[in-house]
Amino acid sequence: MRIVLGVGGGIAAYKAASLLRLFTESGHDVTVIPTDAATRFVGTATWEALSGHPVSNSVWDDVDKVNHVRLGHEADLIVVAPATADVMARAAAGLADDLLTGTLLMARGPVVMAPAMHTEMWQHAATRANVQTLRSRGVTVIEPASGRLTGTDSGPGRLPEPAEIFDAVMAAAARAGGTGSLAGRRVTISAGGTREALDPVRFLGNRSSGKQGMALAEAALAQGAQVTLILAHAEVAAPRGCDVVRVESALELRDAVLGALATTDVLVMAAAVADFRPAEVATTKIKKSDDGADPVISLVRNPDVLRDAVIARASLAEPLVIAGFAAETGDASADPLTHARAKLARKGCDFLVLNVVGSDLVFGKDSNEVTILDADGSASGPVRGSKRVVADAVIDHAARILSR
Repeated sequence: MRIVLGVGGGIAAYKAASLLRLFTESGHDVTVIPTDAATRFVGTATWEALSGHPVSNSVWDDVDKVNHVRLGHEADLIVVAPATADVMARAAAGLADDLLTGTLLMARGPVVMAPAMHTEMWQHAATRANVQTLRSRGVTVIEPASGRLTGTDSGPGRLPEPAEIFDAVMAAAARAGGTGSLAGRRVTISAGGTREALDPVRFLGNRSSGKQGMALAEAALAQGAQVTLILAHAEVAAPRGCDVVRVESALELRDAVLGALATTDVLVMAAAVADFRPAEVATTKIKKSDDGADPVISLVRNPDVLRDAVIARASLAEPLVIAGFAAETGDASADPLTHARAKLARKGCDFLVLNVVGSDLVFGKDSNEVTILDADGSASGPVRGSKRVVADAVIDHAARILSR
């Protein structure tokens, strides 16, 4: 793939060298276009050595080749990392005052921008408007990371790590090129653990880290899908390139899931959704009583979000594949697989992913083991390995059902 790597003039420009190496080591042909300001941080000799191509940022070099037209036409994909507030502002305004912005105006393939700037600049109304404009034109603007910035500042605005940008770029290429099994498809994934408020301070929660849901989002992105992540509490960040809808409670998650069904081809319910919530939420912190009496908290049943989604599917005009997750333990009455088959029959989804859980299993771990149960009760697996390995198996299974 022929890639143009634009480099904005920020301290994070040094990270773009590692991103360039990831592209070239993956066999891609990369032309680097740094802004004039970027060359004050990393010189052109570095970009030439790593890319194997001469580097220029002026429209007046090699005029006979009309580079600002040629590079945009020939590129399969353009990446700007770091995308400074200035570069995004000029791109949003349609300016073409250097080789990079001219090339962006000539782009025929997908464009991915990885912003990097101070928090106040990222959150400024002008920058947010520019980001919205770029996204409305089809540019993928990935969310910046949060962390240490230049000097002692810390907050959102940090350039994501090169490997994260690389994954987001490859996902954008898969979507644009139709090369993934879910290219052109829309996938909604619920992830993390819901929290049910007891009072303004306390909540009922669970041990879910959100890692498996994030891996599912990464796997769907890698297959070219447009991914919406409905995210409850999680210990890890959402992958770059997906749309994130934040929720806290089971009721909020239900509303978000049902609201997404009409624009979804695949729904994967990986969130750990609370079965119960307090019947009443105290408006002030629940305090210990002087008489030593224990508080009594009444619980009510939360809606069955997976079952509600299956029921709502009947009114949709387009096909929708629905997958659920079952976190099960065995008991005196049956083993986990038997419990999972019973749950599958109750839910009515297309397939169910069985996790055998426990205090030292699945939750918070980087590896997993699952069994996939189809609607007829047949089992495949077990699938063992990292949560990404498991996610790939689940997403592949959904894609096969969708293509039938």
